[in-house]
Amino acid sequence: MPDGSQIELFSFDGAPTRPSYPEAQGLRHLAFKVADVQIAKTYLESCDVNVEDIRVDEITGKKFTFFADPDNLPLELYEV
Repeated sequence: MPDGSQIELFSFDGAPTRPSYPEAQGLRHLAFKVADVQIAKTYLESCDVNVEDIRVDEITGKKFTFFADPDNLPLELYEV
């Protein structure tokens, strides 16, 4: 990234599974901003991705939802 930030992704054969869910403590999940959560949800579901029901952020009133990556870690879609 231009500001020097980076994301590192690691994968290890035989790594133990760990429970993970959006409300867990510590490193929780990545979030992606989208213009329309419903359109993104519909697209993911058309690709056979299971997506949670859309929720509304109590503070901002914005829509969001979660789905899992191939390692079953949570990813968030947040409407801007």
